[in-house]
Order: sequence, then C-alpha cells, then structure tokens
Amino acid sequence: MSTAGQVIRCRAAVAWESGKPLSIEEVEVAPPQKDEVRIKILFTSLCHTDVYFWDAKGQNPLFPRILGHEAGGIVESVGEGVTDLKPGDHVLPIFTGECKECPHCLSEESNMCDLLRINTDRVGMINDGKSRFSINGKPIYHFLGTSTFSEYTVVHVGQVAKINPHAPLDKVCVLSCGMSTGFGATVNVAKPKKGQSVAIFGLGAVGLAAAEGARVSGASRIIGVDLNPSRFEQAKKFGVTEFVNPKDYNKPVQEVIVEMTGGGVDRSVECTGSIQAMISAFECVHDGWGVAVLVGVPNKDDEFKTHPVNLLYEKTLKGTFFGNYKPRSDIPAVVEKYMNKELELDKFITHTVPFSEINKAFELMLAGEGLRCVIRMDA
Repeated sequence: MSTAGQVIRCRAAVAWESGKPLSIEEVEVAPPQKDEVRIKILFTSLCHTDVYFWDAKGQNPLFPRILGHEAGGIVESVGEGVTDLKPGDHVLPIFTGECKECPHCLSEESNMCDLLRINTDRVGMINDGKSRFSINGKPIYHFLGTSTFSEYTVVHVGQVAKINPHAPLDKVCVLSCGMSTGFGATVNVAKPKKGQSVAIFGLGAVGLAAAEGARVSGASRIIGVDLNPSRFEQAKKFGVTEFVNPKDYNKPVQEVIVEMTGGGVDRSVECTGSIQAMISAFECVHDGWGVAVLVGVPNKDDEFKTHPVNLLYEKTLKGTFFGNYKPRSDIPAVVEKYMNKELELDKFITHTVPFSEINKAFELMLAGEGLRCVIRMDA
C-alpha cells in the first residue's frame, strides 16, 4: 500500500525544552511539497551539534523541535518537480545543500549554496516556511532542514545525496556530517603531500576524521593535539603517530610543535572551535609553504590575533565548511571510497542504541565516551 500523498503517523524523538531528555512521541508527517522528499530514516547518529542546540545555552532556544542531522534512509515519496530522486533510492540527508543554480553552486571553488547553506534558526521548510511535523495539529519545529530523529522526515531535494544502494546505511550515515567535514578538511583543503607532517588539533570524531584524511594522503607524521590524554590511545587507530598535550608544557603549544618538527608542520587542521587552538594551529606551520585549516566553530565574540609577519613569511590560513564537499555532487563519491576500502568508517562507530533509548546516546556524548553512537530506528 502506497503512503505517497498521505500524512504518515510515526515515532519521533521530540525535544520539548532545552536540556530535558527527548520524548518519543507519535507525530504526523505531511507529504512532501514542491522540491521536497519524504525519507524513511533507517539509521541516525548523534553529532555534537545536536547536543549544542538541545542544550541551547549558546543560541536561540527553539522548541519543540525534532533534532538530528547525521543519517541514512530510503526515499518514501517525492514532491512536485523532483526528478533526480525516486521512491526506493538510498540517500543521506545533509544539513547543508546544493541548489545547483546559485553562483556558489556554479563555482568549482565553493560549496556554500546561497539557498540551502546551513541555517540553525530556520524551523520550517524553505518552500512555505511551514513545518511538515505536527502533534495534534500543533507544529513541531524542524532542525537544519533534516530532523532525522524521526522515522520519517521531509527534506529539500537539494539537501539529499543519492548513494550506492549497496552501501550499508548503518555505517555511511556518519558521512552526512562529521566524518566528511574532517576528512574533507584534510584531503580537499589542507592537501598534504605524501611524506609531509600534519598536526591535528582536537581528537574528537571530526579531528580523527581529519587524521584519517592525513593517513590516506600518506603523511609521515601525524601529531595529535588534545587536552584529554585518554583520547591518545584511540587516536593511534586513525594514523596519529605522536601526541602533544598543551597542559604538559609551560610554553605555547605552537612553539613545542615547531621545535619537535625542526621549523613547523607542513599542514595543520584545527577541529576544536577554541580560538587559542586556531591561533596555535596557524602559528605551528612551517614558513614558506605551511597551510593551516580551520574547521571548528568559534564563539561569536572570538577574534583571531596573530602577527602579520606570519603571513608575510608565506604561511597560509584557510577555513572550510563541510570539508568543501558539495552535498549532492561529491558525497556519493566519498561513499564509494568507503566501498572501495580507501576510507575506514567502522572504527568511528563505537556504540549503537535502539531508537527507544536515544537518550543514552546523549548521555554517552555528554560523558565524552566513544566517537559516534548510531541509533537504529527500527528498535
């Protein structure tokens, strides 16, 4: 029996207020409208960004809301005007998009779509500003245009990557955000050459994905920098060869790294969001050719301060958003890298929980345990 064109009733984990455990509720999910796709989510994983907006300390508290943005699923139905997706397609919904028409999408150098780039305050669909979720007729807000903590969700077609149907969704779901962000920051932006040295600041999931990018690129030394020494053992699996804990030294960590490497690392990737780590990541690269890439999201009042002579001496500072990947054009090829064993994902997934226990995933992340916790929607 086809559900196309019908309202679907299903389970969703609703955040009713900031910092309170999510509640599994029956929600109504409206059919997709123009340029929209309704997706049956099979696996979703928890990313630090979900926790940040659930906690809602640093930004606009928008509730009730269905969080979630790292996921894999199958297209259930498509709205008017959708031609490149059909029911049954395997897809990754993505928190940022690619309209394929704006100046950014038409540029080979950018993935910052004008229409669909990340907007944390948007609570409805772009088409009409309305939510496709409701409980007893009252709207429940969307999150990042994805809202994957629901058995069914509605997403703009520009935020949906169609992938190989043989790819295991319980693994590749993590490519829809964190892993692609870190991996792409290294391979697409820092671009270390074989045999070069790379420093990674922050050894959470995104930082370890950046380390994986350095490993795949053939870096000779991968130096992990983190304030938490318990992360060091795990990081060895991702190619990290040496560790530096800034707390162990009474001088700036950039000076430590410059000394260790005889002048600085060839590349650095910053994955913490700490302004001090950003400055250290830039100042620890070698003059003449060093490149530092910023991935972490800073606080709104932060300012980046460094002496301009660092730039005059030919150090390069870059930033990246979602690893410079265009969601629809590039992510399917990253999935193929996993299928061809050129990229490892299984080691990022340290826990799995059934959907009914989604709050356990939040507890694990808040306790700093593990990397990615995958949530099985059928349980």
